[in-house]
Amino acid sequence: MAVYALFPTPDAAQRAVNKLRSSGVANRDIVVISSEPYEEYEFSHRDKHTWMFWIAGAGGVLGFLFGTFLTSFTERAWPIPTGGMPIVAWWPNIVVMFELTFLGAILSAVATLVVSAGLGRRRPNLYDPEVIDGQILVGVPRSSVSADIVKRALAAIEGARLKTI
Repeated sequence: MAVYALFPTPDAAQRAVNKLRSSGVANRDIVVISSEPYEEYEFSHRDKHTWMFWIAGAGGVLGFLFGTFLTSFTERAWPIPTGGMPIVAWWPNIVVMFELTFLGAILSAVATLVVSAGLGRRRPNLYDPEVIDGQILVGVPRSSVSADIVKRALAAIEGARLKTI
């Protein structure tokens, strides 16, 4: 059973997150959803770490290697007499290698975004339409702590509107 509460202010949401932690709920089990970023509050920095930079870099390296292979393989597979010049001409190949490098980086970054943001799911674990109107959702979809403890922790914060799914 998922338990969450809606809060009108980011101060109340931060107090709710702190109260859940002090009640024994693991930080990774707490979900906070808001319609705008609240950079000055700690709850907005919990999910800051991402691997997207490294994955996009790896995609760029793979794109570069594929571009290098493709251009040199193509020129070697159909050699054209070039009057004593090398069959593989690197200067014209740089254009294709450049484009495939960025194609690999862009495709891997988009794939990482889709997977890490959960855009392929039909419904998010927790969501309430009132988030669009400025409410801040703080909830626990699953936890090793009982639902009653979570309910008491969230209800202890002033202005909380408690809901369960």
